[in-house]
Amino acid sequence: MEFRRASHLVLYWEDETLVLRNYATGRSLKTDPFILQVLEGFSTWRRLDDYVSGLGPDVRPTVERLVDALHAHGWLRRRDDAPDPVEHGLDQWGAWNPAAGFFHSASRSTRFVELDHHVEHLRHQAETWPMPAPTKSYEEARVSRLPKPNVRGAFPRVLTERRTWRRFGRAPVDLEPFSTLLHLTAGVQSWITAKGEGRVPLKTAPSGGARHPIEVYVLARRVRSLEPGIYHYASDQHVLERVPGSAKPPAFDAILPTQWWYRDAAALVLFTAVFERTRWRYRSPRAYRAVLLEAGHVCQTFCLTATWLGLAPFCSMAIADAVAEKTIGIDGVSEAVLYAAGVGSRPVLRRGMPGSIPPRT
Repeated sequence: MEFRRASHLVLYWEDETLVLRNYATGRSLKTDPFILQVLEGFSTWRRLDDYVSGLGPDVRPTVERLVDALHAHGWLRRRDDAPDPVEHGLDQWGAWNPAAGFFHSASRSTRFVELDHHVEHLRHQAETWPMPAPTKSYEEARVSRLPKPNVRGAFPRVLTERRTWRRFGRAPVDLEPFSTLLHLTAGVQSWITAKGEGRVPLKTAPSGGARHPIEVYVLARRVRSLEPGIYHYASDQHVLERVPGSAKPPAFDAILPTQWWYRDAAALVLFTAVFERTRWRYRSPRAYRAVLLEAGHVCQTFCLTATWLGLAPFCSMAIADAVAEKTIGIDGVSEAVLYAAGVGSRPVLRRGMPGSIPPRT
């Protein structure tokens, strides 16, 4: 019976407590040097009998029980255990571990709070911790006056009209502008040949090394001439592929918890990352930052394009990762959801109603 410690363990202090975390399983354990010594004893595959043979008879039963407990809770792996898909997926991250792997795992799940409760919490917090200043300036610095900015024309108007909409019209979104939205957001615009790499795509958003790890999934509910369903946008072909085995999309607030105001949108769009594309070129875990930034580039392009098309876009990072990834059929490790956006038709506004619905972001 051979054991080896789990592959994805990190150790850190939390106040005065030493904490061991398995970032593949998400489990944490308050630990001590004795437990760590046992785990170190199984840094490679090792028979339990070989490990305990050098221990005194009074210690051996305790260690055997500890090994059983560590195995039962995922801190030790046994040779005949079934492969764990998450551990296997993280193994492929190679040099990105543990820094990027730990951050990816630790930042996936969180507790979502209703907006009213959160606002009340912030109100009380501000009494002892005032909100930081929203801008920065140097009071004693010499300044150079700038000419009056040119804000005339279509492009400045699109930038200034971009808002996060939280109310939508009853009309479905037409397929033609939706097609344009997908193409200008994530479609391949052209191809070039990169030395040492071969053919690489160019899109409207920048990407480190032209790796373009971001993929787009569409949960369509009310897009005219498009059957409600779950689709993947094939960026090189400009087509929507029905995700195999998918059913009708769930309510959007199942994926965006507590955000009921997005429930009536025409379509929800999930931006995922295929990490291997970026890892292939950049071995440092710092490259994980680039993937996150690129999701932001693509999402901003989505929101600006939708604004230009006269639609009502929104975006959100408050995603139930596991629900979203199960919905579109990805594993959350080799490919994971990073950002969500969506769109609807604009509502018919009453006189005096602002063009974008508070709270605005």
